[in-house]
Amino acid sequence: MQVGRITRAGLGMAIALAVAVPGPISGVVAADTPPIPAAGTTAEWTTRTVAPGVEVRTGTLRNAAASPSWTVTVRAPVKARFTGARAWAAVGTESWASETADMLRTAGFEPAVRQIPWPDYSDTPGGPMGVRVRIGSYATRNAAKSIASQVTVAGFHPAVEWTGYDADQPADVRNIHVAVIDPRTFLGSITATHEGDVTDRRPTSSVAATLGSLVGVNGGFFITSDDDGVQGTPAGIGAYDGELTSMAVGSRAALILTDGGRRSRITDLTTTVTARAGRSSYAVQGINRTPGLVRDCGRTGGKPTEEPRQDVTCTETDDLVRFTSEYVHALPTGPGVQVVLNSRDRAVSIGRRGGAVPPDHTVLQGIGSAADWLTARAEVGRKISVTEVIRDADGRRVRLDADDSIVSAAPTLVEDGRTHIDAAAEGVVDPVDLSFGYTWANKRQPRTMAGIDRRGRLLLVTVDGRLSGGSEGFTLTEGAAFMRSLGAVQALNLDGGGSTAMAVNGTLVNRPSDPTGERPVGDTIQVLPRTP
Repeated sequence: MQVGRITRAGLGMAIALAVAVPGPISGVVAADTPPIPAAGTTAEWTTRTVAPGVEVRTGTLRNAAASPSWTVTVRAPVKARFTGARAWAAVGTESWASETADMLRTAGFEPAVRQIPWPDYSDTPGGPMGVRVRIGSYATRNAAKSIASQVTVAGFHPAVEWTGYDADQPADVRNIHVAVIDPRTFLGSITATHEGDVTDRRPTSSVAATLGSLVGVNGGFFITSDDDGVQGTPAGIGAYDGELTSMAVGSRAALILTDGGRRSRITDLTTTVTARAGRSSYAVQGINRTPGLVRDCGRTGGKPTEEPRQDVTCTETDDLVRFTSEYVHALPTGPGVQVVLNSRDRAVSIGRRGGAVPPDHTVLQGIGSAADWLTARAEVGRKISVTEVIRDADGRRVRLDADDSIVSAAPTLVEDGRTHIDAAAEGVVDPVDLSFGYTWANKRQPRTMAGIDRRGRLLLVTVDGRLSGGSEGFTLTEGAAFMRSLGAVQALNLDGGGSTAMAVNGTLVNRPSDPTGERPVGDTIQVLPRTP
């Protein structure tokens, strides 16, 4: 085991970001962009070799100059883009901020007004995002909550926040784990897995222990509420053991592990699935999900949007969904039509929705016009074939072999060695609606990330957040900078928050942020030793 300590002058892979403050502009304190390395940052790392070609680095980044505290943020009223409903944003316009500050002073408070810039995203406006209004700096959350109650009584809409989550000042602590897997010397395999059941949820460390994994991290987004479908099913493209088991939601980032993970790449993926009966065809909009419900949106015909939209469930009135043997759960019920197909794609039954997927069979369920299409075309003994096409960002077809897998999330962080965060295109922020995605993307959170360096090594990274062990996490831009500091030429953001977990030799090594402990997740990425 190696132990090292480095300072800002030799920070290497331990980049912590802050933003310089040049001074007031028209009564508003403006923050410069892009971020610069934070003065006073130090990092302590330990490194251990888990197996030939597999190294795990554990580090803590500290900044003695950081002095976070609890504060009260006064939120701005906005109109939600797709619903038109009233929502609340952490930043507002300069005119709103000026008027609000005046009213707060009249009510006996002392507001601080600060301009907040857009992060370094590739597809959002530059310059100021908006203006933030806050009150006070408090040593405890309860003290801030007491002030927030007074602000509420005065007619405002406050939120109690920890300033250590802000991108415009340095974080004081980040606890990080980095797994580096070198395919030139590693003799095992790397795979994404749901263990044969897309509807199951298990903690990352539990899966790792069962499989005898060297390293495991949580994978992509998945459904966590019965209101959005069946828990555990992927929200985005997923492929395991060479089989496509969920469809893309728009064009979003994905990690493709081919040849047992010995070759990997990161690119945006889209999927097109088509059912054909004779000369007639119909677009399949989902695999192994509840018809009518599309978590994270991004499908044709979805309402309120066909665009990707993180943590939003869109609805479809005309929806054809395919179910495979990996759907080990009762099939959805309700209005519509169901057709069971045998291994030769011939219909063996037609009827109401429900039951289960028989072994070696698949099921098509249709609602709305999709149900009409099935009713008109399906006959017992008649063939209904289904074709699946996966394409990458360049439009090239991606073909899967039996030992290939895909895990997806959002957004892209690094492309061709440069920071490239397509946050708006992948639906994690909305430049038109600042109530959407601000905390998810622009504030520090627990993150899980994957990257590939120039040597073809796979980088699996977790950073704890939400003060687990005092750690504050990364913003998306900080995550991208950190991945680049590791040498990543491609990188993406995987599921994070309470899902963030890394296990080494089957044992959890990070501190998840959920109060209940490690969260059961939908799929994981596992680094498996060579088997005889």
